[in-house]
Amino acid sequence: MSRTLILAVIVAGLGAGIYYYLNQPEPTPAERLQSAAQEAGEAVNDAVDAATEQANEAASSITEQATEAAEQAGQAATDLANQASDQVASLATQGQDLVNSWIEEGTLSVQNFDYDAIVASVQDSQLSQDLKTQALNILDEIKASPQLIAEKIEELRTLLTSQQ
Repeated sequence: MSRTLILAVIVAGLGAGIYYYLNQPEPTPAERLQSAAQEAGEAVNDAVDAATEQANEAASSITEQATEAAEQAGQAATDLANQASDQVASLATQGQDLVNSWIEEGTLSVQNFDYDAIVASVQDSQLSQDLKTQALNILDEIKASPQLIAEKIEELRTLLTSQQ
């Protein structure tokens, strides 16, 4: 686009020079050449100035757009990090709440283990599927080997209350 503009400015300058040249009284050939050269030089200078201005405006616009895009990307990354942090904290809280409810209800202790109630509460919880699977595996191990209940209760508590 800028080449077209430069060419148009040059052509316009030359056209104006030719018009001026044709409408003057008969100058000498040397005066004619000098006049045409000056006018052509001025037209070229004007075209260069216009092209430089357009290039500067384009560079400024690109810089502004890149800055705005970088700011938006940074804000989006911050928002996602905050959201992920909130979700991890929420899952840890949910796990702790489950463990606390089992202890309060007496369904999870060395003396009392209500496999069905605990399994149902894990399956109904908002925990991630991975945490549910791991918790259910530990519960199955307790059911299969009741003598490991104290160790497995601690493993279950650690699983559900740590930030996975």
